[in-house]
Amino acid sequence: MTWSIVARDAATGAFGVAVSTCAFAVGAPIDGEPACHANGGHSYKSIYGRLAWDRPAQTVTTGFERYRLPYNALTQTDLRSIDLRTDFLGRRLAAPVLIGAMTGGADPDVLAGCEVVVITAGAKQKPGQTRLDLGAHNVEILRGLLPQVQAHAPEALIVLVTNPVDVLTLVAQRLTGLPAGRVIGSGTLLDTSRLRWLLASRAQVHASSVHAAILGEHGDTEFPAWSSARIGPTPILEWPTPADPLFTRADLDEVADTVVHAAYEVIQGKGATTYAVGVATTRLLEAILRDQHAILPVSTVLDGVHGLSDVALSMPCIVSREGIEGVVPVPMSDGEITKLHASAERLKDSLSSLDI
Repeated sequence: MTWSIVARDAATGAFGVAVSTCAFAVGAPIDGEPACHANGGHSYKSIYGRLAWDRPAQTVTTGFERYRLPYNALTQTDLRSIDLRTDFLGRRLAAPVLIGAMTGGADPDVLAGCEVVVITAGAKQKPGQTRLDLGAHNVEILRGLLPQVQAHAPEALIVLVTNPVDVLTLVAQRLTGLPAGRVIGSGTLLDTSRLRWLLASRAQVHASSVHAAILGEHGDTEFPAWSSARIGPTPILEWPTPADPLFTRADLDEVADTVVHAAYEVIQGKGATTYAVGVATTRLLEAILRDQHAILPVSTVLDGVHGLSDVALSMPCIVSREGIEGVVPVPMSDGEITKLHASAERLKDSLSSLDI
């Protein structure tokens, strides 16, 4: 937990800054204890500096950059058993834990007891390739990987991030025999986030006030469900008023095209997508591990949704610690249902070329 206090001296115009940090640390200092730790051995540090308008700000650090967390320092530690609650301003706070270390290795025994296994292994998508082009190679990776996952973490939920994520979600469900709700693809979660951000930027509202989703394949046939899209309670084509709409059909088509092709632009520019999909996956894991029952557009094997079965597509789903508890019914126009079925046919064509 870190907080800062900034105050201005009315007489001199100078600014004073106080930074206080309370952190859980494992390990030992590299080259001795920083001076700010020498206050009676306490685990808190206070660093003070002064800033003024007429000279550069002084760099202030906590001294944590001199610490390292030894590899495997927390191998057997259950984080839920660590109590970091603290009293602050008369209130009892549950301090968050940020641990900059990972344990792992090539030995599948590290999977023992896992509640969620996230699979990101796969071939790198090259410029010009579609996600579906990666299918055959990545299916073979799953064939070798999933038996080890099930042997060491039989109770774990499986989250697929590797592309083509919809194809691999169905393949993983078939290979493992797990209930459909326990195999989850990241699907269009990232695409939906991009969509909401673009709409929010144009409407000048916070993205959390935009209720819209990208559905179908995580790929070229995905589409936004405009018929159910809202900003607050207002249908998107009626924002701010029906007489003077902020969005036209042409505007929405442009936004949709930007979202569909966003990943291709990133791959063309730097060779891979990394950070954004990592953030989206973190959001999915948060919903699972915190048992949020959040509604997220993720890929799941459908059973009768809009007449579709035995295919994995992204639909709004209720996500909890048990996995996907259900697909949320989404009202769609006839055109959107046609697009959803086109997505399904595209994925089934891809599946027919694979030996599964």
